[in-house]
Amino acid sequence: MATSSDHAPRRLIVGITGASGIVYGIEALRALRAAGVETHLVMSKAAEMTLAYETDLKARDVRDLADRAYAIGDVGAPCSSGSFPSDGMIVAPCSMKTLAEIATGVTSNLLSRSADVVLKERRRLVLLTRETPLTQVHLQNMLTVTQMGGVISPPVPAFYAEPATLEEMVAHTVGRALDLFRIDSGGVKRWKSEAATG
Repeated sequence: MATSSDHAPRRLIVGITGASGIVYGIEALRALRAAGVETHLVMSKAAEMTLAYETDLKARDVRDLADRAYAIGDVGAPCSSGSFPSDGMIVAPCSMKTLAEIATGVTSNLLSRSADVVLKERRRLVLLTRETPLTQVHLQNMLTVTQMGGVISPPVPAFYAEPATLEEMVAHTVGRALDLFRIDSGGVKRWKSEAATG
């Protein structure tokens, strides 16, 4: 028997932290909009600083890409509650600070609180962790989040796709992350081996 939730629109929470690679979060918002997925954005203050370093965009421009945007300190926002229905959350990029907060459950803002809620409700959490090299603490936190049900998906380029531009490389990485939610962004060049096509 179908319920009203069977026909509800897709909805994803998008977190953007201050790690380098803010273009991944921006591309995720654009791809989700194109796919007809409702987005709820939480950007950290550090993300706004990184935005100024890495792009010509303003924070307002990024917020305008989302259906709803919330202040990082607004811990009373809808996505801070398990009663807020969503398909999950993607954090792109995910800083090691945010990873640590999620791994320990010590959430200090709306972004890490939203991720904590997604995990406790057994929904999909995908973290595009951005750091190199990695310390033992980073690796342990990644293992902990994985054991909690999260997915660690570092933005590693796929050279088999033969990207001609940085934009193509970013779109492919984001597309593969959205695949984890069963959302086809149209930005992924799928693997086709000679054996499979011959």
